[in-house]
Order: sequence, then structure tokens, then C-alpha cells
Amino acid sequence: MVKEEEGIIIEIFKDNMAKVKVGRHGECKNCGACPGDSALVIEAQNIIGAKAGQRVAFEMKETNMLMAAFVVYIAPLVAILIGVVAGQEIAVKFGYSVRGFQIAGGILTFILSILNIKIFDKFAHNNKKMQPTITRSLS
Repeated sequence: MVKEEEGIIIEIFKDNMAKVKVGRHGECKNCGACPGDSALVIEAQNIIGAKAGQRVAFEMKETNMLMAAFVVYIAPLVAILIGVVAGQEIAVKFGYSVRGFQIAGGILTFILSILNIKIFDKFAHNNKKMQPTITRSLS
């Protein structure tokens, strides 16, 4: 499913990319993940050749948003759980204090999940299929 949003182009790049200032909507009000009070800035593919200052509509695939939410929110929690269980198993196997190994395993896998988020961010930024696409000019 595709979600359409509106925004104003604030900058154009050479490689058919544009920075778009987007007003927050109802889903953003409770999150607080993005800085700023009333707007955020995204990069979108400018396939229609829109110019700076134009009001445009752009599309974002909901599957991409769900995948990003999973990588950022769910995967680190699962990684921590796996790290705690693995730490416990290692401690029991070698006869050490379980709690220390659980904490170490959770911290280690959390750090690995942060690295995974960084890698996913680079992948998503460089993958044209995952980027929003400007579809039409509204002004």
C-alpha cells in the first residue's frame, strides 16, 4: 500500500533528489522521534522535475515504513532478549555467574543491533525503491 503526503520543496540536488519540508500529521504527534515542533524534512526522488518552493505530493510505501519501524524498534528488543538468553547459557555451561553474562550478552547484542540500524539506514538511503517519490506538483 502507498501513502501520499504533501510538502514544500526547500532544496534540489543534482541527482533528481529534493529536500521536502513536510507538516506533521496525526501519526507524528505522539511519536516525538523527529526533531522540531511542526515539520520535518525528508529527501525524496524528484522524478517530475519540480523546483524549489513548489508544493508537491509524494508517495511513501507503507511496507518500507513498517520495515524501518521493525528494524529500529523491534529488532533491538529481540536482539537483547537473544543476548540475555545466550549469556545465561554460556554462564551455565562454564559455571560462571549468570547475571553478569546475561547483562553482557544483552549489552553486546544491543550494540550489534545499533550497528544493524546504521547499516539499514545507509541501505535505505541508497536504495531508490525505499525512498519517497514526488508524484505531482500542487502549485
